[in-house]
Amino acid sequence: MCEQHSTESALEPSAARYSRHPCPCRPADARRAVEQAVAERCRATHTGCDEDALSDALLVTSELTTNAILHGGGVTDFHVDVVGPGVRVSVSDRSSDLPVALAPVDQEGRWRAGGRGWPIVCLLADDIRVTGLPAGGKCISAVVPLT
Repeated sequence: MCEQHSTESALEPSAARYSRHPCPCRPADARRAVEQAVAERCRATHTGCDEDALSDALLVTSELTTNAILHGGGVTDFHVDVVGPGVRVSVSDRSSDLPVALAPVDQEGRWRAGGRGWPIVCLLADDIRVTGLPAGGKCISAVVPLT
């Protein structure tokens, strides 16, 4: 687990906190939703968008949605909202298992394919929360700074 990680037992009410976008089936759809939310915020506030920060947010989005597909039984819900100086991405899936970071090398000394997604999320996001859902599964929310 990363240091910013926290767990909660029930999903916080989301209607007032998140902009709702159709649930993406693919990481590319989720990235487009994040790009759109950030672009709308930049237009509304007449501020420039930091391309490096946006790239970090898109990478976190890709990792969270890919992990939900590969390890969580698929994306069941998706929210994105630009909050303060960052963008919050929330991805829900069917698995109650907490994310783990695997060592890059297995017990026999062979390099693993994959296993770098969760450490990337932990490196780039300021606030990460894993929330258990009442009907099963989990929601992972990560806030990525935009400045």
